[in-house]
Amino acid sequence: MIEERIILGIDPGTTIMGFGLIKVVGKQLHFMQLNELDLKKYDDHYLKLKLIFERTMELIDTHKPDEIAIEAPFFGKNVQSMLKLGRAQGVAMAAGLSREIPITEYSPKKIKMAITGNGNASKEQVAKMLQHLLVLKSLPKNLDATDGLAAAVCHYYNLGKVNVGKSYSGWAAFVKQNPDKLNSKR
Repeated sequence: MIEERIILGIDPGTTIMGFGLIKVVGKQLHFMQLNELDLKKYDDHYLKLKLIFERTMELIDTHKPDEIAIEAPFFGKNVQSMLKLGRAQGVAMAAGLSREIPITEYSPKKIKMAITGNGNASKEQVAKMLQHLLVLKSLPKNLDATDGLAAAVCHYYNLGKVNVGKSYSGWAAFVKQNPDKLNSKR
């Protein structure tokens, strides 16, 4: 019996959230979709978070992914940007967790390494490799969508490997693996 699974990859962001979907049939990888949620026209950060959550829920309800791969925020010098990225990632994760879909986080370097063999590859190099691997006719103008797709393909390459990244199968698993994030004051 051939096993099938759908993987949703997300590159969270409060300006653009990129996402891609792949289907794995046995050991064959098939491209399904890549796109982006453009949030540039919205000024309200909380509205952006709501839209990220709603779009992620829509993708989940439409495509019924078996797993979600999400790019972890990179550590930069701008604390406000990191906080916003972390919130964007959090609401996308909350959508998946609310549907009890296992989520795995991958660092940007790990994703680039899985796709190109070089953890310091550019967005363009990752996109070109995905185009070759998945036989994509064209690439999107913004490469955030290919970053989301890259997270899904990275997850495919890491299936069955131990220690692929942080992985959560639901709220209980998240709480168990992150006791330091709980507020002990009640």
